[in-house]
Amino acid sequence: MKHLLLSLALLPIAITSAPAREVAAPVVRVDGGRIAGTIEPDGRVTFRAVPFAAPPLGPLRFRPPSAVVPWAGVRAARSSAPACAQLSDGWNKALVDTSAEDCLYLEVGTPALHPAKPLPVFVWIHGGSNKAGSGSGAVVSSLVSHGIVMASVQYRLGPLGFMAHPALTAESPTRASGNYGLMDQQAALRWVQRNIAAFGGDPARVTIGGESAGGEDVGYQQVSPLATGLFHAAIEESGTAGFGWPARTLRTSEAIGEEIAALAGVPKASAAALRALPVAKLLEAARHIRTPAGLPDPGTVWLQTTVDGHVITEPPAATLARGGGTRVPLLIGNNTREIAFYDSAAVTRAALDAAFPGHGAEAAKFYGLMDATPTKDDPVYGPATLRAATDALFTCPADLVARARAETGVPVWQYLFGYAPVGRTVTHASEVPFVFARPGEAGISADAPPLQDYWANFIRTGNPNGAGLAHWPDYGASRRFVTFGNGAPVAGTDLRPVPCHWVINP
Repeated sequence: MKHLLLSLALLPIAITSAPAREVAAPVVRVDGGRIAGTIEPDGRVTFRAVPFAAPPLGPLRFRPPSAVVPWAGVRAARSSAPACAQLSDGWNKALVDTSAEDCLYLEVGTPALHPAKPLPVFVWIHGGSNKAGSGSGAVVSSLVSHGIVMASVQYRLGPLGFMAHPALTAESPTRASGNYGLMDQQAALRWVQRNIAAFGGDPARVTIGGESAGGEDVGYQQVSPLATGLFHAAIEESGTAGFGWPARTLRTSEAIGEEIAALAGVPKASAAALRALPVAKLLEAARHIRTPAGLPDPGTVWLQTTVDGHVITEPPAATLARGGGTRVPLLIGNNTREIAFYDSAAVTRAALDAAFPGHGAEAAKFYGLMDATPTKDDPVYGPATLRAATDALFTCPADLVARARAETGVPVWQYLFGYAPVGRTVTHASEVPFVFARPGEAGISADAPPLQDYWANFIRTGNPNGAGLAHWPDYGASRRFVTFGNGAPVAGTDLRPVPCHWVINP
């Protein structure tokens, strides 16, 4: 259950729209042909199941995304496409029942097809451990009503999206394999550059954002040379490139692919044999691999970076340290309580040795984990094992990214989310409903922090501040941040100096 919480990708879909008005369907021309969308009751226009690449089937499985296949006439774009192929983790069962390999589609919501001047664009990358989730539904968010064109993308998941294998590497012109899901996201971003103007959007003002694995993938796109020029600002919610785990070499990832192939019944698999495997058998085999070294369980395997030499050319930490990659305004942060990856004090102590090299014993003492029985729960950050996991895999990696980017002159805004309605506690993904809905909407309390307003300002201007909002200072040299809790936002400096300085200054 630990890593499954990383998959709360359905939260953005909590807002539903009323039935559409019976009016003439709006039609736009995009790559491949014309599509017909829907005018929603509030006047926005939505388009769903819009293809941005060819279906990755048969000979296109385990290959970079290919160009859209053109169609004749007007294609209906009123219903969401199936989610990408995945297995059930419980929360995503409804997605599994209709999921498919043919899934490279996006959705677009716009307040106006023909605005007076082009509108800023927000591209959402869904979470789900890079093995589950869907891009459907997010475009009904009231974010669109802030004068923002919103797109939500789907990408291949699990082994179909991220598995490397020697046979696939050998046939590739780039001598790389894996990271197909990241290439799908890049293909969607290129589609946005070519087509978003038809929806009233400005291709020169594109912000990418995501939560959990989606936030991680946003981090990957900032360090991938293949994504240069495809976006102009970024939002990472509870996710960074690699979650603090060290990157894998291509050969290490190929070995995982070989294990999956063997479990699927093709131990000496050729590329053709891998493409011939039934999708269910491939997904089930990936679920039963041994836990890779340094990870808490097999479910996190697709969250660890593969340095394939093509999409990701070096460990993300190295790119950040030298100030490389795409440097754009960044909004980044996490929640006071994230995911309890570690089962016990003993497991936590071992993980701390890896998370804080040379400071493992100090970290164990800091969290009160020197004895078999951990210290009592912290009222804000929770049990000791949860505090340790939140810091090691969320707070400190986010602070490392914020500091590295700020040192290159990039404007950075860091947050800590700790708001909980009465009778509830903060968890992983708690902030997502507050980004996609305003206070007073979709069950959101009127006294909730106005995250949507800050996010909308950032998408429009590259700065979250605006009229009527408490000032949010940029990160800067003082490492400033804002806490969103029960009450007005509170500014502070140097979030979690212990233990995060052990990561920044090992």
